[in-house]
Amino acid sequence: MKRRLFLKNLLVFTGAGIASAYAKPFSKLFPRNAAKSFTGRITSKGKPLANVVVTDSYTVVATDKNGMYTIDAHNDAQFITISTPSGHEFLHQDHISRQYKIMADVKDNKNVDFELTPLGKNDNEHQFVIWADPQVKNEKDVLMMMNESVPDLQKMVNALPAGTLVHGICVGDIVWDNHDLFPDYNKAVKQCRIPFFQAKGNHDMDYRLGGNETSDITFKKHYGPTHYSFNRGKVHYVVLDDVFYLGKEREYEGRITQQQLDWLQKDLSFVPKDNLLIVSLHIPVYNVKNSAELYALLKPFEKCHIMSGHTHYNRNVIKDGIFEHNHGTVCGAWWTGPICEDGTPDGYGVYEVKGTELSWHYKSTGKDKNHQLSLFIQQNEAGENEMVANVYNWDPEWKVEWWLDDVPQGELQNKTGFDPLAVATLKGPTLPAGRTFAEPKKTDHLFVHTLPSGYKKVRVRAKDRFGNKFEATA
Repeated sequence: MKRRLFLKNLLVFTGAGIASAYAKPFSKLFPRNAAKSFTGRITSKGKPLANVVVTDSYTVVATDKNGMYTIDAHNDAQFITISTPSGHEFLHQDHISRQYKIMADVKDNKNVDFELTPLGKNDNEHQFVIWADPQVKNEKDVLMMMNESVPDLQKMVNALPAGTLVHGICVGDIVWDNHDLFPDYNKAVKQCRIPFFQAKGNHDMDYRLGGNETSDITFKKHYGPTHYSFNRGKVHYVVLDDVFYLGKEREYEGRITQQQLDWLQKDLSFVPKDNLLIVSLHIPVYNVKNSAELYALLKPFEKCHIMSGHTHYNRNVIKDGIFEHNHGTVCGAWWTGPICEDGTPDGYGVYEVKGTELSWHYKSTGKDKNHQLSLFIQQNEAGENEMVANVYNWDPEWKVEWWLDDVPQGELQNKTGFDPLAVATLKGPTLPAGRTFAEPKKTDHLFVHTLPSGYKKVRVRAKDRFGNKFEATA
């Protein structure tokens, strides 16, 4: 239907302000066997910038003292992309990242230049947000994103001290197979008014066009390369594509291609090992088939965090000193209510950088930043009353304690189980209405204890790894 025409003809972008350079027919935008040498100069206020990393997604080079670079492009290369250096504004168009040029549009391959704007301030301290799975499928979903998620992020950003540097990264599933809605996501980003970088998710892929090599055509038309890097302060950010299409509709696996691993090794060779490294992708690395190969490339860095989505629940996984934040989603359980399948509210991650130190919290949509846990009283299978606390962003460094009628009862240990609200609103063949496939998922961030008869009040306090305390009572 519309989508096939959409792929064959010119892309028509409405409301997102995308220039015609990003709306070329497939045959022109991504020509094959177009290997040639590209030369350019990178400047800031007209002055040359040395040591800026430039790539064609295969080869990685750096500019010389005169700001000059040369790339002998790979036969399948489609973009010339810079790794925006620290101390400079991100190149964007209506806040969608545009730190690249389309090779097919380059008329003079000896002058592929980039002009950057200095920030005029130190960027060692900054913040970023992670949006996982907006995953809009229809206009109703878009309306909820615009009326709920966008105002929440706007409010969060507006509450930051004046002049705070903040950017966003969407870790995939921007849409839910309906690529005609990419411009609506772009409108949302424009209204948030912070630069946003994008990773590709499994629902952002093209099906029925071939194999993995053609699954990213539409995504690239809207957002450019699917793997790239950028810098801010002492942080090196990398975006990867770990969704590998198997050639049959909706069949894919978590895998990072060898091309990307080779590129990443080259990219990281330009990065000091004591810098903070942030890697963003869609499918959690703990579900990626060749995760060991990625971990091997990340291991030399003193501090590394991975940002992922895909699962529609919130989970923190620490492996070999690398911290993976698997985020609760913007859409929750596919726009069916206020929570994800593990009971974590719809929301996003908020991260604060100071030098190479990183702190974070989970921001529930429509809630105060201190809303970090929920508390329920229910009957267990033995017929006893029990309390269930769900501490959304728990990791092993948190401490969770409880009080019964204001008498301290000590520390609670985490338990794997189902969130009561998720069971009540998602479980069964008729719930939730319209998208009954959503089901409660077990989570390891529950804290459970039986209660004696005659009690009056239960209070739970959770202290995160940064010393922040959050409470709930029932």
